[in-house]
Amino acid sequence: QVRLVESGGGLVHTGGSLRLSCAASGSSFFITTMEWYRQAPGKQREWVAGITRAGRTNYLESVKGRFTISRDNAKNTVYLQMNSLKPEDTASYYCRVADGQYPFRDYWGQGTQVTVSS
Repeated sequence: QVRLVESGGGLVHTGGSLRLSCAASGSSFFITTMEWYRQAPGKQREWVAGITRAGRTNYLESVKGRFTISRDNAKNTVYLQMNSLKPEDTASYYCRVADGQYPFRDYWGQGTQVTVSS
């Protein structure tokens, strides 16, 4: 069983920055892919960024150049540095991690709210 704890959300003005963190804890797990998703009110949850255990990254086109995903494998933690924030980035942000050990489950964080005022 893996428990995820997210932090770092908040309220910022357009152009501001925030850094989200998501720490995994538990017993007997091996985190492979770590990802961030977001969900705005009335919209479907969308994938934002992902990073493999080796550090390979991918981003949603609309956040490329503004967001940076990173991870610390020793701490089982994934980060999302968000710069040049826009009102359309307002959403609840969720981390998702994949456990590379049987039964190969995915786990979700509880979500952290990011609000960007114009």
